[in-house]
Amino acid sequence: MGSNSAAALSMKKLMIGNEAVARGLYEAGVRLVSSYPGTPSTEITEFAAKYDEIYAEWAPNEKVALEVALGGSIAGGRTFCGMKHVGLNVAADPLFITSYTGIGGGMLICVADDPGMHSSQNEQDSRHYAIAAKLPMLEPSDSAECCAFAKAAFDLSERFDTPFILRSSTRVAHSQSLVEIGEREERPLREYSKDASKYVMMPANARPRHAVVEERLDKLRAFAEITALNRIELNSGKLGIITAGSSYIYARECFGEEASYFKLGMINPLPLKSLADFASKFERVIVIEELDPVIETQVRSAGIKNALGGDVEGKNLLPLTGEFSSELLKELILGEKADYAELPDMNIPPRPPALCSGCPHRGTLYVFKKLGLTVFGDIGCYTLGAAQPLAAMDTTLCMGASISAAHGFSKIRGAESAGKTVAVIGDSTFMHSGMTGLADITYNMGIMTVVIVDNSITGMTGHQQNPCTGLTLKNQPTYAISLEAVAEALGVEKAHIRVVDPYDITAFENVLKEELEAQVPSVIICRRPCVLLKYVKAAPPLSVDTEKCRSCKACMSIGCPSLSFVNRKAVIDETLCVGCGVCSHLCRFGAIGGKK
Repeated sequence: MGSNSAAALSMKKLMIGNEAVARGLYEAGVRLVSSYPGTPSTEITEFAAKYDEIYAEWAPNEKVALEVALGGSIAGGRTFCGMKHVGLNVAADPLFITSYTGIGGGMLICVADDPGMHSSQNEQDSRHYAIAAKLPMLEPSDSAECCAFAKAAFDLSERFDTPFILRSSTRVAHSQSLVEIGEREERPLREYSKDASKYVMMPANARPRHAVVEERLDKLRAFAEITALNRIELNSGKLGIITAGSSYIYARECFGEEASYFKLGMINPLPLKSLADFASKFERVIVIEELDPVIETQVRSAGIKNALGGDVEGKNLLPLTGEFSSELLKELILGEKADYAELPDMNIPPRPPALCSGCPHRGTLYVFKKLGLTVFGDIGCYTLGAAQPLAAMDTTLCMGASISAAHGFSKIRGAESAGKTVAVIGDSTFMHSGMTGLADITYNMGIMTVVIVDNSITGMTGHQQNPCTGLTLKNQPTYAISLEAVAEALGVEKAHIRVVDPYDITAFENVLKEELEAQVPSVIICRRPCVLLKYVKAAPPLSVDTEKCRSCKACMSIGCPSLSFVNRKAVIDETLCVGCGVCSHLCRFGAIGGKK
C-alpha cells in the first residue's frame, strides 16, 4: 500500500474514520507511528502500518507510545500516537510535558472517546485533557474530515510549535464515508539542535516555558476565530445550533435547514468572539455535545447570549451520558417521538457477550469460582468471566490494577485472606502495566498469587501483537519477552513460577491450591494460544452420549456457547465446538467425549 500506487491517487474511497486518519497521516508525510491498541482507536495504527513509508509499532503502553512519538518529533520527523480515552490517562504525564516542550517535527495525538461505553469501563470526556494541558484539539465529524484534519494538524503543529490532539469517537471512528485520496507529501527532517531550555524540563527551564505556553494559547485563540476548520451554516429560522463531531451529523439530521449551525472543527481553544456573534443572531441557541458540557460551560462563562438576551441551552435539554442520535434530539428538543413497530412479546432471552468456544480462559475462571476465591480481574477477554454463569470476578478496574489492588486487599485483610485471593491478568496487560504491581508485591513482602492468562496475543482489541508474541506490528520476527524470566527478575522465586495448560483444569486446580498455600509471591502462567488465531488448529468436536447424560447440567456451569440443553439432555453444537475438552472434565458420568 505504498506510494507507488499511482492509480489510487485523485480518487474517492469509502473509508471508516480510522482508516481515513491513517490516510491523512500518510499524505502528511508522517514517518513514525507508535500506539497501544484500544477500541475504538486501534485501526488507525493498523492501517498506518500498511504504508511502507511509515514506521509503525505497538508500544507496551500509551505512556511509552507518546514518549516514542515525542522523541521522533524532537528528531525532526512528523509523528503520530493513537489511543482510546482511558489510554490518555496512562499517557497524561508526557501529554502535559509536550505542551511545555513543544515539538520538532509536527506531532499529532489521536484520542478516541467511547460515548455509550460500547467497549470501555468508563465514559470520560477527553476534551478536559486538552483544556488542562493547554493543547489545541480538533474534532472531525466524518471520514473526510478525519483525513483532512489529520493532514492539517501537522502544518499547524509546526506553525505553533505544539502537538495537536485529534478527538474522535466510536461513531466517527467506525462509520464510513467518502474520502478524497491525495498524494503523499514527503517532508525533509527538520533540523535538530541541542536546546536544554526547550527540552530539559527542570524547574529553571519549565518556568519560562510556561509563559511560552500561555503566549501560544493566545495565538491559538486568535487563530480559532479565523480558521476554516470551523464553519458557519446560515439557514432560515430562529434556531442556532453550536456543535461538533458526530453531534453535528445528528443535529443536521434532526433540524435540517430549519436551523443554522456553528460547526466547530477546532474545539480547543474555542472561537468565543465568533460564537458570540453567531448566537446574537438567533432567538434560541442550543449547544449540542455528547457527554460533558465542555463547550456550553465555556460559552456561558464568556457571557454569550442569544438575540433576546437569554442564555444558551444545552444540558438542560440533553443527557450527560450515552451516545446521541437524531431520534433522541427530536424527542428531547422537538418533542417528536420516532415511529417504530412494536414487536410482540416473544420472551427472547438476553444474550450478553461471552467467551468464545474453546477460549483458554474459561477453565481458569471456572476453577476460580469452584474454589470460591476473591478474584481481582483486569482488562481483557477474561473480563467476560464476571458474567454468569462463571461470575468469577470481584473487581475490574483499569489496566494492571488487578495485581496492585489484590496486594492492597491482602495487606488489609491479612495472610489468611491472601490464601483465598488471586489476581488475574493477560499477557499484553501484564506488559502494559502489570509488571510494576508485581514489583510492588515482591519489594514490599506481599503474599499474592498472580495468574497470567497468556493467550499469545492481545485478544479483545482484535489480535494485535505484543512484546511477548515474537512479532512486531508489521509481522517482523523479533525478540519475545519471557513472562517467566520477567517474573523471576521482579523477585518471584523460580520454584513459585508455574506454567500450566488451562485446558487441563485438574492440573491447574492442583497448582493453584499449592501456590495459594505458599506464603510467598507466586505467578502461575496459564499458557495456550487464543483459539481464534489462524495458526491454531481445532481438535475434532466432542459429542454427548445421551444414555450416560444424567441432566445434572454441570457442563453448563462454564458458559460455553457450544453447549445447550435439549429435551433434558446436553447437546454440543459441532459447528462451534473446537474439542478443548474442558466440559468433559466436569462430567462425572463420562457422557462427554470424542465423536463416535
